[in-house]
Amino acid sequence: MSAILGGMVKHSSVFTVIAPNHKILTNGHPDQEFRADLRRISNVRNAISIASIYCQAGVIFWIVLTLNNPLIYVVAFLLIGRTHAQLLALMHESAHRLLFSNRLLNDFVGRWILGYPSFTNTDGYRRVHMAHHRQEFGPNEPDIALYANYPVTRASFWRKMRRDAFGKTGWRLLRQQLRDAVHTETANTETVHSGAVRYNTQRKIFAFHFVAFLASVLILNPYIYFGLWLLPYLTVWRVMNRLRSIAEHGGLRADSDRRVTTHSVRQHWLTRFYFVPFNLGWHIAHHLDAGIPFRSLPDYHKQLRHAGFVSDVYEYRNYRQLWQALRSRK
Repeated sequence: MSAILGGMVKHSSVFTVIAPNHKILTNGHPDQEFRADLRRISNVRNAISIASIYCQAGVIFWIVLTLNNPLIYVVAFLLIGRTHAQLLALMHESAHRLLFSNRLLNDFVGRWILGYPSFTNTDGYRRVHMAHHRQEFGPNEPDIALYANYPVTRASFWRKMRRDAFGKTGWRLLRQQLRDAVHTETANTETVHSGAVRYNTQRKIFAFHFVAFLASVLILNPYIYFGLWLLPYLTVWRVMNRLRSIAEHGGLRADSDRRVTTHSVRQHWLTRFYFVPFNLGWHIAHHLDAGIPFRSLPDYHKQLRHAGFVSDVYEYRNYRQLWQALRSRK
């Protein structure tokens, strides 16, 4: 069955008339001067943010080992899911080369410090993600299957959630990565060369995790790696990733107006803390101009509201409202 797109596109009356000003153009893009201000990369602050992720994870591990309490295990399990979300949010920033102004540093950190710890091939992600940005829902859109056919029934929605929550989705994808890591085919064609690069990267990822496992055994506890790193990635992170992804583009379709291709959800402190760290939730601003660093997205979004590009009628009040709409098919 072919993918059904556009089931969540709102009525045209929702798309209010844009009142361009000295910062926002008629298509929602920032004017040249405003964009120059928005594009400043905060190298030092970004380095501190990365360090804070690892410090938070270290504190979580220390509390778990010190208190040895079942309730603490549950809270820690959920918080490490957030740690993966934090790492991959900044990996996404590095994929856009907006994390550090030095390109070599940006790419090294994006791979080894942010992507590999969460089993992500940062360079591979960059390739498919740029295809997503070039034309959402276009012929090269890598995530059509994830966004299509919404709204779905409640039964379908919760089936997806169960597959993610119980690790079925995560384990399937991890098995594919393991198969890639042991792939040995070689040839002198461009296609196989590209494949060899991917296989070598997967080996680097698993080498990183082998070292992480040894560190867990020798320094912390043999169960920390599996129970409080790998398992949250396979379960909690997978649920978070699907919920965030469909909240960004679920049920929409290709169009020159980004309000037809991208949802907008009002951001609250709790969701910003746990679910969409590092300003991931200001997604329509990100898709209007993918060259703006994450720290500037709230300011850009504020100006979009002032210009009328984003309105209360168009924007969902919270994620719960949007997820309810995404599972509203009878």
